[in-house]
Parts: sequence; structure tokens; C-alpha cells
Amino acid sequence: MNIPPIEVPVSCNKDCGGDCPLLATVEHGRVTRITNNPLGNPYMTGCVRGFQMPWALYAPDRVQKPLLRTGPRGSAQFREIEWPHALDLVAGRLADVKARYGNDAILHLGGSGSCRGALHNTHLLTTRFLSLFGGYTETYWNYSSAAAHFVTPYVLGTRMAGIDAGTLQFSNLIVLWGANVAVTRFGCETEARIREAKNRGVEVIVIDPRRSATAARLGTRWIPVRPGTDTALMMAVLYVLLDEGLVDTAFVEKYSLGFDDLARHVLGHPTTGAWGQCASPDHPSTGSSGRCAPKTPRWAEEICGTPAETIVQFARQYGRAHPAALLPGLSVQRTIGGEEAIRMAVALQVATGNLGVLGGSSGALTWGRLPPPRMGRIEVPSNPSPASVPVYRWPDAVLEGRRGGYPSDVKAIYNVGGNYLVQGSDVRKNVRAFDAVEFAVCHDYVLTPTARHCDVVLPATTFLEREDIVFPDGGNYLLFSNQAVPPLYEARNDYDIFCELADRLGFLARFSEGRSAAEWLAHFVAASEIPDYEVFRRTGIYMGADQLRVGLSDFVADPQAHPLQTPSGRVEISSAAYAETGYSAIPECRILPPDDAYPLRLVTPHPKFKIHSQYDNIPWFKARQEQALWIHPRDAAGRGIADGQQVCVSSPQGRVRIPAHVTEDIMPGVVCLFEGAWPAFDPDGTDTAGSANVLTATVPTLPSHGSRTHSVLVEVTRT
Repeated sequence: MNIPPIEVPVSCNKDCGGDCPLLATVEHGRVTRITNNPLGNPYMTGCVRGFQMPWALYAPDRVQKPLLRTGPRGSAQFREIEWPHALDLVAGRLADVKARYGNDAILHLGGSGSCRGALHNTHLLTTRFLSLFGGYTETYWNYSSAAAHFVTPYVLGTRMAGIDAGTLQFSNLIVLWGANVAVTRFGCETEARIREAKNRGVEVIVIDPRRSATAARLGTRWIPVRPGTDTALMMAVLYVLLDEGLVDTAFVEKYSLGFDDLARHVLGHPTTGAWGQCASPDHPSTGSSGRCAPKTPRWAEEICGTPAETIVQFARQYGRAHPAALLPGLSVQRTIGGEEAIRMAVALQVATGNLGVLGGSSGALTWGRLPPPRMGRIEVPSNPSPASVPVYRWPDAVLEGRRGGYPSDVKAIYNVGGNYLVQGSDVRKNVRAFDAVEFAVCHDYVLTPTARHCDVVLPATTFLEREDIVFPDGGNYLLFSNQAVPPLYEARNDYDIFCELADRLGFLARFSEGRSAAEWLAHFVAASEIPDYEVFRRTGIYMGADQLRVGLSDFVADPQAHPLQTPSGRVEISSAAYAETGYSAIPECRILPPDDAYPLRLVTPHPKFKIHSQYDNIPWFKARQEQALWIHPRDAAGRGIADGQQVCVSSPQGRVRIPAHVTEDIMPGVVCLFEGAWPAFDPDGTDTAGSANVLTATVPTLPSHGSRTHSVLVEVTRT
């Protein structure tokens, strides 16, 4: 019988910022291809990672049945067991840890890697389950944007300060500051909107240590800058704006507080305000008089490696173009002092009158910072345990416990939808942390390095094997992702796994509230603004009424009627509350100092063919992006390194052996290794897979306790 193929609306719902409307073509019960859903607007397009998802769905190393570890952690020695046995075992071990040590001995490492939907949300479901179980040690913030999330409310009073990508059609200049939108997405419309702007003659300036895919494909100009020095470069730009009368003084006075304090600091004048004084007399910020030096382009050139003439030219262009959208990427705040880069980006947009206007931006992260259409999602009770640790320090919390000043002694790890052993800094420390606990369990659909260090692995579904409602990271729309095929092998939805465990532990009624997965989705839609559930399911997309939203536009239109939620009601360029953290003074001093033993700066950007570490096990993806170390010809020549030659990259945390890619697409003094590779260690402890976090440390940027994985010093030698 000839059965015609069917097309099913789906969405990746992966942790890449895309959230794209897609169609899965199903033929004879198999997903054969994935394409764009034509019911989205013409700018809403998917990427190679979503289009090639069938490789992951049908991967030969899918976890087919529950697994019980039989060998040492990390050995990948498991045996298959039946679901009832696995669930009894997990429930029993959790109950035992709770009885002997208390609930805060259980650490929640559930991430966003698998799903971030309304129901099958790997983070929210795990949080709900462990809260109803009596509590747990929670991790706060995230690896992506902790510094920005921490500091933005001090400056703007809210994190809801993004823009809809459609507003870029009104921009006269687009500045992508450390934002590689061609790879990291920042919404499924952003790349297409920027390409359209470029085609109509708008300048698209990309500021980045390397010529990224965005710089090569979307940019009209690439301005290199040393990683971690963005704040100093922004200050030099502001110096030019002040010196040449390009600051919109009326806008600054009407909408902000404390700009004069920042201006005096940038111009090198004494100030007693929140921007403070220089920390040491020998720092580049300090002039011959002992006070802070003017933040001139020449001053910044020494710190940033960006020519002074380039800084002046850019500042003039930026100051004269209006409206201008300055879009900082996550990378600028994943550094020591990353909090300050976000503060300065906001200050620049205020200085030029580009905040809250059509075609402009706030300077804060644009990623997911405007509310989607009204829709319910699974609720999470408050954690009965007060124990919490910054996610960047989770292995330290496990290894040091209360004796190290952490709030609990962790004995068990519950991980759902996250490959924390790879994605957390200092892989070898992460291994030690897993080895230190009594019990570890995870849900996943492949045997990741994290799964290999767990005692029980429960096979979970992919987005193609379940249905859910998807919230975008950017944009005013919602997606319905249908089930394209039944679950493969014995995979189960995370929700159903938790229902089974909650039943065994005595709180199923509270966890499920008597609803199946389908009933939960219907319940969410009933409380939403969507008028017809069946139309939503059939089309896979619901578009909000306003597609041209600008964060803080109501404040700019009428600051008296719509004040910000800051103490002054205005943008606080100098914030007394933030000054109390002790980290607001002299932000340009918060730069990783040079080290004779480790003279090169390492950046660890997102790869094109992976979503963090997802798909590293899939040969189709690995074959299209070989892991190699980008190094400038000048740095390579000085070390006797040829293109393609094996090199050793070393830091105080570890060593990686990897081929060199000698290229002028990265600035001198900087090397690049894409994140996400699953590690493979030689007997001497050297990683041979190119796992970037073998080289990074768990020392965070403060005060946010966020990631600083672009503030890493390394040395490179021939092997």
C-alpha cells in the first residue's frame, strides 16, 4: 500500500536561541527530512542542526533501555535493565540519601539541553520533582548569561530590554559586539533581518577577536579586539563621543542618572562617585599624576589591540548614525568583569540616544528579553531547602561541601538534559566531583560523558518523539511541536519518568495533579491568548499581534508614566546599589593580566554543527567541522608551528593535543578552540579530542559568580 508522506509541524526547542518553526516529513513511520514551516514569516528559518536532526533521532548509539553501571564511573560499562527495576532503584537510592543526609544532599544539575518547552522542560520538571520530594541543593544562574542577568536589573530595573528582530529594518547601523548570530542564532529571524539590512546598504560592524561566520557572511567590517577587553574599548568609544560632541546630552539628562560620573572617569577627571579611582598605580588605567588616565583611543589600543585610528573612525560612525542597534553577544560577559561590558554597552546606547527607539536597542542582551504571547507552563513550587550554589561552582560545592563554605554536603546528583561534565569548566575537576558522590542518575537519549559517570541512565525522548509548546528566545510568537514518530526503543518522556518516580515516593498526586501530558498542554492553552487549540496544533505557530516591539520604548515615550524599576526610575549609569557589591569601580581594571608562562588568550565559541556538546557523537556532524586550534600566523611562526601540525595547548587546569589551524581570521595573541567536544584522555591526562573545558577554571567573574570562559590564558607548543 502506497502511503503518502505527511508533514508534521515541529520545533527543535534546543539550547541555541533559535526556536524555529519546522516541518518534519514522515514516510513509512520514519522522519526522512526536516524543512522550514512556510507558515512562519519569510525571515523565520531553521539551521543545519535542526534540519539534520534525523541523524540524532536514529543514531546507532541511542540509549535503548535503562542502564545500570557495572564498571568504574566513566568506563561506559553498563548493563540493560527493565524499567520497573530502574525506577525502583532510583526511587530507593533517593529515599536512602534523603533519610541519611537530608534533602540538601541531592544536587540538581538538570539543564536546558534536551527541552525547554511548556511541559517537557528538563529544568522545570526536575525542579518540580525535587521540590515536592522535600528539597534539594539548587544551582542558580547559568553558564550562558549569568553576568548579564545579574547586572542588568541594577542598570535598567529589568531584564526585559530586548527588541524584536523585525525592528532592525529601521536601523541605520548594526553593531554586533561579540555576537555570532550566524551560529548562535539569537532568534530564528535575526540572521535574515541583518542580511536584509546589509543588502540595503546598512553598515554591519562585527567586533570580535576572530573573523567569525557572522563577520564573514553578514558583516561589512570586522574590528578585532582582545577577549575580555570590550569594556576598555567601549570607554574609548565614549571618550571620542564626549570629545567630539556626539553625545545626545538632552537624552542623557532626561533618561539616565550618573552619566556625568562616568564621563568624568572616561575623560580622566577626578570623581568620587560609583566609578571610583584606580586600584593600583602601575595599571594602564593610571596616568602619570596617579589619577585615572583619560580613556583615549591610544590608551585603549594598548589594552585591546584595536588600532586607535579604527576606534576613532568607528566611534564617529556610531555617534552619527541614528538609530543604531548595538547588539552585544553573550561572549562579552563571559569574561572577568563581564558585568561591566553590559553596563558600558547600555551607557553607549544612552549616550547616543538609541535606547528604546525603533531601530535602536538597549545595549543589554537581546536574547529572549521580551515576553512571548501569554501561555501557561508547568509550575515549580519553591524549594523547601535554602541550599543553593552558583552553577559555575557546582564541582567545588560537591568536592568541598560545608567545610569549604558551601551550604551542603552533596551525596547525590540528579541530572536531566545537561552534559555538565563537558560543559562545566575544568573537566577533570568535574570528573572528580562525580566520583565523589554516592549516587548519580541522569535522563538522556545518548550515553554522554556525563551519563557515563552516572549509576543509572534512563532513556529519554527527543523533541520528535513527543509534543510540547515552545517559547522563543526572541520574538513574539509561540510554537506547537507535534510528535512526529512514537518513542524509539524504550525511551520515555521526562514527565512520565518523574510521574513513575513520584508514585513510588508517595507524591504522584501533587506532581501530576491528575493530568497526563496531553491534558497539561490543553490546560496551558486554556489559560492562554490562543483562540483555537486545534488550529495551533495543526499549523504549529501562533504569531503575537505586535512584531515590532522595542524594549523600554514605553519608558522613553513617557518616563513619568512608565518609570524603570530602579531606585531613580531612570537608567542608572552609576548605581549606588551596584556599587555596594564592591565591583563597580574601575571596570577597565578587571582584565586578565598577562602571564609569561601562558601568553595567549583563549576563546571558546559555539561551533556551527553542534548545540554545545550535542551531536558530538554523530559522525555526520563531526565530519563537517574538524576540531582544531585557530592560531594567527605570527604566533604560529614564533613557535615553529605549521598548519595542520599537532600542537599541545596547556593551561594551569590541563592539556589538549589538537591540530593547528593557522589563519589570519584570528587576531595575534589570541587562539580559538570551539567548545562542546567530548573529552578523550591519554594515560598522561592529555585530552586528544579538543575539549575546551579541559583548559578552563571554575573561578568565576564577580560579583555575579558567572562564567569567565573567555578569560583563559594558555600556551601552545609543538608536539
